[in-house]
Amino acid sequence: MKHGGMLAVLLAAWFMAQFDFFVVNVAAPSIERDLHAGPAALELIVGGYAFTYAAGMITGGRLGDRYGYRRLFMWGVVAFTIASVLCGLAVNPAQLVAARLLQGLAGAAMVPQVLATISAVYPPSERGQALGWYGVAGGLGSIAGQVLGGLLLTADTLGLGWRVIFLINLPVGLIVVPLAVWLLPEVETARRARLDVPGAAGLAAGLALVLVPLGLGNSLGWPVWTWISMGAAVPVFVLTWRWQRVLGARGGQPVLDLALLKVHSYLAGVGSIVAFMAYFASFMFTLTLLLQGGLGLTAFQAGLAFAPMGVLFSVTSILGTGLVRRYGLIVVMIGGTIIGLGLALMVVGAGLGLPYIMVALMLVGSGNGLVLPQLIGAALVEVAPHQAGIGSGILSTAQQFAGAGGVAVIGAVFFAAAEGGHHVVAMRWSAGIDLGLVLVVIASVAYNRHRAVVTKRAARSRTDARRGS
Repeated sequence: MKHGGMLAVLLAAWFMAQFDFFVVNVAAPSIERDLHAGPAALELIVGGYAFTYAAGMITGGRLGDRYGYRRLFMWGVVAFTIASVLCGLAVNPAQLVAARLLQGLAGAAMVPQVLATISAVYPPSERGQALGWYGVAGGLGSIAGQVLGGLLLTADTLGLGWRVIFLINLPVGLIVVPLAVWLLPEVETARRARLDVPGAAGLAAGLALVLVPLGLGNSLGWPVWTWISMGAAVPVFVLTWRWQRVLGARGGQPVLDLALLKVHSYLAGVGSIVAFMAYFASFMFTLTLLLQGGLGLTAFQAGLAFAPMGVLFSVTSILGTGLVRRYGLIVVMIGGTIIGLGLALMVVGAGLGLPYIMVALMLVGSGNGLVLPQLIGAALVEVAPHQAGIGSGILSTAQQFAGAGGVAVIGAVFFAAAEGGHHVVAMRWSAGIDLGLVLVVIASVAYNRHRAVVTKRAARSRTDARRGS
């Protein structure tokens, strides 16, 4: 594949962002002891990154379209590295919360440029393979947050404690930035226009009104303000949507490119990814609770339990791109079926012990690798290069939003069922809901496959008719 060095630079940053999303879960007990952080502070340390990361993603994509993907990527990596160092140097919970919020904003500037650059630089014949590697890097970052994070904390060779999980980003950033200057190409983007400040503010406010209560609701027992906040998000989103239509009708450039709504494959891809990420994030969350709370494993032992799933995810992600190119979307449907089988095993036998759970996890990991990278590629395949930034931003926001929602809603079901120490029963309930979400993904892919076949037949018929005439 051409541009291999460029892809490695982009994926290193994407891996780093995913790693920092998950690794704090492992370090939370150490942070609590060292900084004397209370439950609310811990929630903000863990969830603050997710909030600013998700809320800024669409604006980050639009800024990339305006100022250039290369420039935004490099400044995003610099800011992310600085924020990581500030996290590692924090001496109290307030400082760590502020640094995590900054880290999320930096990630929101950096990550959309990864998908945007891939979509703009790679021709359609090579884009699928590059997006497959994107899926591999994201999956490995998620798993490494659990496994490598636990290993770093356990080894602690430098005596840094929890700080090492943030400071490790410093050498990565120092390597990625000069390589980005050298290897990343300048990409011609859309016409320059003023940033849609009201639209960006409306989207950020609406996401905040939803994501903050979703992130804090479980630990606080869902007080009244959480429901009021989520209800208030509806009129904010409606008003923002109307403003986007008005601005577009005036010839402006809204922060949401409404032309993307006409790209059927993009809409279907976003819907599939929402269902998949709601399942994936909640499954990772509830499985950690089962392993540590139900089976009594340490954080590091629980992280190691995820390792085979991560390895199989990587292998099938790499193989899946070629298989889809050869056999089509039926491969993704098979992957979804494999995930469903693993989740079904969890439903019927979560209480049969760790070896049984490991078998189920290996099935889930194998299926995930066949599904997730291909969903991303299918969503972006028909997106025009000048829309790549905003298209990637919306896609990334949908991923984070779905992940937060899945953890909150399915996590609430888990906690309710786990009262009195019934972690196995709780896992069965949550895995059952996850299974339903995976079935939605399979159905969506099957529909897209049918549409693709119909479109090909129609195109062939028109070609034959022209030849006949």
